[in-house]
Amino acid sequence: MSAIANEPGIVADAPRKRSRGGLVWDVIKGRPSAAVGAVIMGIFLFIAIFAGVIAPYSVHTQVGPVYGVPSAQHWLGLDDGGIDMVSLLLQGARVSLIVGFAAAFVATVVGGGVGMIAGYFGGKPESVLMRITDYFLVIPDVPLMIVIATLWGPSLSHVIFVIGLLLWTTTARIIRAQVKSVRERVYVKRARAMGASHWRIVFRHVLPQIAPLLVANVVLTVAVAIFDETALAFLGLSDPTAVSWGSIIEHAFLRQAISTGAWWAIVPPGICVALVIMGCYLVGQAIEDALNPRLKVAHLSVRGFRLRPLVGMDKDTL
Repeated sequence: MSAIANEPGIVADAPRKRSRGGLVWDVIKGRPSAAVGAVIMGIFLFIAIFAGVIAPYSVHTQVGPVYGVPSAQHWLGLDDGGIDMVSLLLQGARVSLIVGFAAAFVATVVGGGVGMIAGYFGGKPESVLMRITDYFLVIPDVPLMIVIATLWGPSLSHVIFVIGLLLWTTTARIIRAQVKSVRERVYVKRARAMGASHWRIVFRHVLPQIAPLLVANVVLTVAVAIFDETALAFLGLSDPTAVSWGSIIEHAFLRQAISTGAWWAIVPPGICVALVIMGCYLVGQAIEDALNPRLKVAHLSVRGFRLRPLVGMDKDTL
């Protein structure tokens, strides 16, 4: 075998490492739902980045009558102030996605830190941190957000911190369970026996193992954060000067868009919120499958339940 492998023109087969990016791409190609989610998120991210360039009108200028019907000049009509709805939706995508990603980042930092400390050190720190997490878990998120946002005042930064500081509990529990598993592995125990510090073990051995779970959790948290921001804006607890999908729905509801039949002032922003949440969920599930292969067993495939042919019988006789 060695002689054959050393002959010129013959290369021995060697296992090739697949990059994580390639693995994600393979999973997206193999799952149509993940591809749909990626396309949805890509479209809305593009809109959020270039909203100021592609918006046909200014969101601060009246360009027609109140609740003007959809037309060739205004594809989705006008709102209660005579402002083009397409321009409002484009600008609202930027604010809603900024709040969603920023709040998800805050939730991941807080929840990841709490879960890391509790799972790695265990003992009394774990007991105290998990009891605090349990207290936050039993409190309904939206009512508590309403109370805190009311006390802090309507501001976009306040909304980001309110949502982020109330969505960390799920992340903390997931990361804690994963860290407790990683800390018992042989290479972690060997590094600890060789005198490596806790910080080195956490950042060199533990964090790289739980990073896929953090990435997937960030994407899934973005969906919840956008929904919460929409709810707070609808209740008038967000920044009144910022145009978001929630504030568009709030203004349409307060100005009696439903009773006047102006569906175009309230239905499109609701559809945008639903599409972004669906896209985040599909992409988050794809990232979990791509970067954490052990989670693939949770997704049952129809192909896995095909009946094998009986002995002595071919497929044509079945």
